[in-house]
Amino acid sequence: MTTSKLTAAGLALALSTAGAFADVESSDPIKLTTHDWTGQIITTTLMGEVLKKAGYNVEYVQADYIAQFAGLKTGDLHVAMEIWETTGKEAMDEAIGTGNVVSAGPTGMKAIEEWWYPAYMEERCPGLPDWEALNACASEFATAETAPMGRYLGGPVTWGGFDEERVEALEMDFEVVHAGTDAALFAELEAAYQRQDPIVLWIYSPHWAPSKYKGSFVEFPAYSAECYADASVGINPDAAYDCGKPRGEIFKVAWSGVADKWPGASEAINDFHITSDEMGAMVGAVDLDGKTVDAVVAEWMASNESTWQGWIN
Repeated sequence: MTTSKLTAAGLALALSTAGAFADVESSDPIKLTTHDWTGQIITTTLMGEVLKKAGYNVEYVQADYIAQFAGLKTGDLHVAMEIWETTGKEAMDEAIGTGNVVSAGPTGMKAIEEWWYPAYMEERCPGLPDWEALNACASEFATAETAPMGRYLGGPVTWGGFDEERVEALEMDFEVVHAGTDAALFAELEAAYQRQDPIVLWIYSPHWAPSKYKGSFVEFPAYSAECYADASVGINPDAAYDCGKPRGEIFKVAWSGVADKWPGASEAINDFHITSDEMGAMVGAVDLDGKTVDAVVAEWMASNESTWQGWIN
């Protein structure tokens, strides 16, 4: 486009864009990954909108939770805002071990991901929450597609979690059936809860579900890193994953080049911190109250300006 053909509106846009990136190290887009659950999309959008306030160019890229590490290693993707120690630790540690991915520290949220059942099932399956009691009454959780085996409703396949491996290692009479999406998982819980139907499924926190529904997490043999890595450790000497899921932090990770290319953004990402209660409330506002992610993020930013301003100043 020649100068003579640049319209007044186009010139204003060009000047505005130039101004937006004047104080940042690079106008290239910082690519933040989004996944298939509401909380992660909120976390990522919140970080992205804060970076935009600082003048950075931000791009949101849909990516699989575990498969994203390939792009983070090469620099085709730049930042992942939620790696749960419960399900993503092995992939995260491997990626960091290459030197191409770095930890940006914990988000402040605490992760729980485990099998969960509604409280009304305790009358039908005495001995809960013990996993052996659950297995003894597996038929109570059977469906037409799994009978006589019980059905465990897992999260989407992309979430990982080693549920099939655990069922095999503990010789449980359950079949793992994966929900197609986060929304489908909780829609099925809502339907079962309303009808008081049998169900055991993947529930995670921070999330609104453990507050809305009365129930408990199943108690499996205690997790250890050795249980996952060494078949000889645990109650089944011939199989790994014969224990519960880990609990712990939710981390941020980044392509190692982010700190060199966008040092200010890197510091802001490192400083990002939010609590599980804050996130649970925001997820509930989207999933239960019907608000948009953008609206919920905007409300949080309006109410917490001093917090996020501290990340970018």
